[in-house]
Amino acid sequence: MNSSPPPANSANGDTTNNVVNGQDLNLNFLDKIRLSATRDAKEDEGEDLPTELNTINSAGGFLVVSPDKLSVKYTNTNLHGHDVGVVQANKPAPIKCLTYYFEIFVKDSGIKGQIAIGFTKESFKMRRQPGWEVNSCGYHGDDGFLYRGQGKGEPFGPKYTKDDTVGGGINYVSQEFFFTKNGAIVGKIPKDIRGHLFPTVAVHSQNEEVSVNFGKKRFAFDIKGYEATERNKQQMAIEKISTPPNIGYGLVKTYLLHYGYEETLNAFNLATQTTVPPIHIDQENAIDEDDSSYALKQRKNFRQLVRNGEIDTALAELRNLYPQIVQDDKSVVCFLLHCQKFIELVRVGKLEEGVKYGRLELAKFVGLTGFQDIVEDCFALLAYEKPEESSVRYFLEDSQRELVADAVNAAILSTNPNKKDVQRSCHLQSHLEKLLRQLTVCCLERRSLSGDQGETFRLHHFLNNNR
Repeated sequence: MNSSPPPANSANGDTTNNVVNGQDLNLNFLDKIRLSATRDAKEDEGEDLPTELNTINSAGGFLVVSPDKLSVKYTNTNLHGHDVGVVQANKPAPIKCLTYYFEIFVKDSGIKGQIAIGFTKESFKMRRQPGWEVNSCGYHGDDGFLYRGQGKGEPFGPKYTKDDTVGGGINYVSQEFFFTKNGAIVGKIPKDIRGHLFPTVAVHSQNEEVSVNFGKKRFAFDIKGYEATERNKQQMAIEKISTPPNIGYGLVKTYLLHYGYEETLNAFNLATQTTVPPIHIDQENAIDEDDSSYALKQRKNFRQLVRNGEIDTALAELRNLYPQIVQDDKSVVCFLLHCQKFIELVRVGKLEEGVKYGRLELAKFVGLTGFQDIVEDCFALLAYEKPEESSVRYFLEDSQRELVADAVNAAILSTNPNKKDVQRSCHLQSHLEKLLRQLTVCCLERRSLSGDQGETFRLHHFLNNNR
């Protein structure tokens, strides 16, 4: 294991070139800061959920909606097939989720029991049963038939009447509609309608009355259990995928090496000495540890300095051991370190000193493309009495220090004289991270094939929820 730094100026000059040519690659870390700025807002950005019936867009002449907008009753006399009392929810079904589900309770089946539950588009003709028109589907109580885009139904499930609870749902993973009766699944059909869909109910004969539950009350159907089953199906499918033996061990080891976590690496190696069999992987698929172990002790020390907020010491050590990294005082690494020094001063309340430091070091980056917005956000810390509660509070989080430490780590790895020029980008990410990025891309691609419907895949959110 080579843990010593290379000469400041290597014989072939590749070291300096790698740093200069890697400048564009290091812009990756600036993008990560921007993602931190918007991450919380994006993840908290939910969808408006259906909460009540829409009294504006409904067949108002044939039904009465209760004051709480959760019950509907057919009050007219049915003279024609198009005299339907139909009403949609006030919002479309959300699409950034595993499933969507709602229920109706039949208070009164009226004269004919021509009640229906289903999903329709916003442009749906509001005097037709769901399922009678294109881009709609509906499960009907009088015959138990399912209607999909035409007036002719197909046998589907049992009829339903007074005191029955019936539900309609969308499974975005399997791209299916499913319907329930009294807590049990009746059946499912392919979801062949694109775009936003509105939960819809219809009544069609005198005195028919239903109440709607959009989730404020407990459902008769165990939707949480249904979702758990669907997730288990996905997990079982994943576990059936064949992978090379001990590949996980190798990925974790090179990840720890890549980021300089020497102590954790030693503990990991000790813990797996007697439990992990020797790794036998084809040479072309082998995980190269040599590059990741380059300057391991120095990278570990630099990470600790940045984690502790000792930025002056980190800069001094870089100038001593790796002057080629900081010779350009307007490089990404220098910028991040200067920003972090400014942040550390704000963190401990040394605002006057912070202002002086900002004018001296951060002012160099004002007006430079790629830096301006981050400089402005840094200075914005001074405007708040409690910056830890401000919109730029992410600068004060531990993750910001880790990001700067990662940038320094990547810069040191880029000085490895054994790295070929075509491999310059390798110092930015470990093998494990590349694999996870590929996983994310695959999940996004799969979701796009479903019309961007279904749960959005956010890796760190997934990991945090499964600790």
